[in-house]
Amino acid sequence: MFFSFFKKIFIYVFWLRWVLVVARGIFVEADLCVMTRLLGYVDPSEPHFVAAVLTIAFNPLFWNVVARWEHKTRQLSRAFGSPHLACYTLGGAVLLLNVLRSHCFTQAMLSQPRMQSLDNPLAYRVGLALLGVGGVFVLSSFLALGFTGTFLGDYFGILKEARVTTFPFSILDNPMYWGSTANYLGWAIMHASPAGLLLTTVVALIYTVAILYEEPFTAEIYRQKASQAHKRS
Repeated sequence: MFFSFFKKIFIYVFWLRWVLVVARGIFVEADLCVMTRLLGYVDPSEPHFVAAVLTIAFNPLFWNVVARWEHKTRQLSRAFGSPHLACYTLGGAVLLLNVLRSHCFTQAMLSQPRMQSLDNPLAYRVGLALLGVGGVFVLSSFLALGFTGTFLGDYFGILKEARVTTFPFSILDNPMYWGSTANYLGWAIMHASPAGLLLTTVVALIYTVAILYEEPFTAEIYRQKASQAHKRS
């Protein structure tokens, strides 16, 4: 019941209202007021903030470009001697980039003013709860997919027999991405950081674009697999 409530409230109300509205350039009055208020606390030209935005945008671009290049050429698999070792290497690079992203995110928050209305014990507990829920989604996604499933193993030819439908995929599409977004949102609220809230919006927007870019390609990989299996039978 809790996760169903979280899915409806957190995903459909917050992200569809903020991220998709921002992406289309259409603002309702309430959203414009909130964004204007947040921008009043944030200096977008501050170096730490710029670095955070760049790392947020770069990471999904990096793993998608590298993985698609590998799927097309198999150069990494040949270089490392096996697709599994190549996938582990990409996964390690992605993990290091995510550590850098989180560091830049935190430094951007610390370098900008706090919002007094969020600087209270209740808001801190809400942020901590979001951090916990996000951690559950990220960890359970990793356990359900495994290392190669998490880090684009299907682009390396490491395909699963069937689509994963166990928790958390049974209640939420792309739980790794939305769990990570919840982590950043919780972290921003815990720090009473308007800069963190704006950066979280950037995270959600970038993940939304990544999902639109990745899902059709991944579906095509498995469609080709099913077609080949049908021909062999």
